[in-house]
Amino acid sequence: MANRLGTQLFVSKLSFFTNHRELKNLFSPFGVVKEARLIRDPKTQRPKGFGFVTFETETEAHKALKAMNGRIVRGRLIFVEFAHDKEFKTDTNS
Repeated sequence: MANRLGTQLFVSKLSFFTNHRELKNLFSPFGVVKEARLIRDPKTQRPKGFGFVTFETETEAHKALKAMNGRIVRGRLIFVEFAHDKEFKTDTNS
């Protein structure tokens, strides 16, 4: 089975002043952005400094990762990587 990278990117070290529209616009030159989501603190509703960007294709996501990882945005060095699904492993030896 081929190892698929996926279409969703995890973006960290964002400025706390970055908004949803800015995040989407930042990544839209690389393809069709299906979703751009900032993670917020549930109590204060302030951004936590990271989010997710989902592209239509893996190729678009890969282009964005290569272009944006390690780039300075709003005075901050951001990091971009493919998002990983949380996997819950169960102990089968029990």
